[in-house]
Amino acid sequence: MSKDESSAHHDDVKRLHELGYAQVLRRQMKSFSNFAVSFTIISVLSGCLTLFGYGMNTGGPVVMTVGWPLVGLLVTFVGLAMAEVCSSYPTAGGLYFWSAKLARRNSAAWSWFTGWFNLLGEVAVTAGIDFGLAYSIGALLYLISGINPTPPVIITIYGLVLLAHALLNTLGIRLVALLNDVSVWWHVLGVVIIVAAVMIGAPHLNSPSWVFTHFVNNTGFSSGVYVFLLGLLLAQYTFTGYDASAHMAEETVNAAVAAPRGIVNSILVSLVAGWVLLIGLNFAIQDYKAVLGTSTGVPPVQIFLDTVGKTGGILLLLIVIGAQFFCGMSSVTANSRMLYAFSRDGAVPGAQLWHKINPKTRTPTNSIWFCVVFSFILGLPYLWNATAYAAVTSIAVIGLYIAYIIPVYLRLRAGESFQRGPWHLGRWSKPVGWIAVGWVVFISVLFCLPQVSPITWSTFNYAPIAVAVVLAISGGWWLLSARHWFKGPKVQGNPDELAAIERELENLGKAAPAGSSTD
Repeated sequence: MSKDESSAHHDDVKRLHELGYAQVLRRQMKSFSNFAVSFTIISVLSGCLTLFGYGMNTGGPVVMTVGWPLVGLLVTFVGLAMAEVCSSYPTAGGLYFWSAKLARRNSAAWSWFTGWFNLLGEVAVTAGIDFGLAYSIGALLYLISGINPTPPVIITIYGLVLLAHALLNTLGIRLVALLNDVSVWWHVLGVVIIVAAVMIGAPHLNSPSWVFTHFVNNTGFSSGVYVFLLGLLLAQYTFTGYDASAHMAEETVNAAVAAPRGIVNSILVSLVAGWVLLIGLNFAIQDYKAVLGTSTGVPPVQIFLDTVGKTGGILLLLIVIGAQFFCGMSSVTANSRMLYAFSRDGAVPGAQLWHKINPKTRTPTNSIWFCVVFSFILGLPYLWNATAYAAVTSIAVIGLYIAYIIPVYLRLRAGESFQRGPWHLGRWSKPVGWIAVGWVVFISVLFCLPQVSPITWSTFNYAPIAVAVVLAISGGWWLLSARHWFKGPKVQGNPDELAAIERELENLGKAAPAGSSTD
């Protein structure tokens, strides 16, 4: 560690002590690695391609090529507003911690509901990402061996993928950080290779006017405007998970600057990369109906097959699978850190178990496995209802964005009493913040609305029910019990006591076997 890094590390630990926590997670991530975590979870090669078929049915090319930059711009406002708060409070708890510190009254309640929506959204994002990966692997198996990707097959693959991500995260943050760094270049080069391959290999290319204006409505609704708005879910779902930079703050050097930059830069780079990818794929569509009805179950794979043949299509699909694998791995990382921090403050049943730290790897091993099991359970309804995946994506968007915007709203209410960190928006804080709040309120209503008509048990959008259940459980729990004992983030001690906790853990790490854990 260089002199500058050592000084930044010292300042990070000092700031964490001021916020009331000991440095128990291993702080060794550089700024690029922090950005890489959020960029990898956004993963344009995962989100864009997983919901590509949804976009083709719900608005068509125009909702992807015009809707993507529109959503990306508005999400940038959300990211900027979050980043400013992150700079002031660089902790693994992130959003719920921010709410506790910014609320003028009822801070514990604000913190409680922010945390539970964040946890719901994180788990749903992990489920959505690895479900998309399972779809892609199912398509690969179909191309190679002819195995039909039925729901039981997809669920089996889904479980194995989650298991692999849990094992990788259990090995420690150093490996995860390295793989995230690799993932950035994998995504960027992957987009370039895929777009170049399909456009060069396509027997014919669609016209620019078709790519940027053609509208398709296979939803059953008559309103084109409504369908276009529903189609924005493709972009909005992809632009999730960038709160990971905040959750990794306690493992990042110079976190008060690196973490907010990670949030904003991950959005901006993804905006450009995703737009290039969607434009390229829409130019290369050969037979719209055939792509939608592909026997692989994954429409972009059919575009690959139509433009570069079976062998080339398999190679491009492998690039996508690699990107989705990195994405799911990073999502489990961020999810587990959020659960670890929320448990550290006593807000989750069995909190003592979930915030234990493995002294060898300095990671919350139990939280990693909790998140993976919870994500697997969330995906099981797919065995009975094929539309369950779309509901999972809606849940992820709504749950996360409610959690994203609560601290932003509280920061706006705090006004000049908000103490800015080294990274801030200056006089732009209010306009950026209010645009962010308005957009999140809008999409939270939008993605609870029906997505297909006629509305039946198999086409019903279960997102509002899932969100209502979480709100009812967390709200009921709060009223009946938690309001009496949950007081928000706990202060673990004064600086001397926190330093003693750190020394004890360091000594345990030197003596303990690799599989052990400690509080």
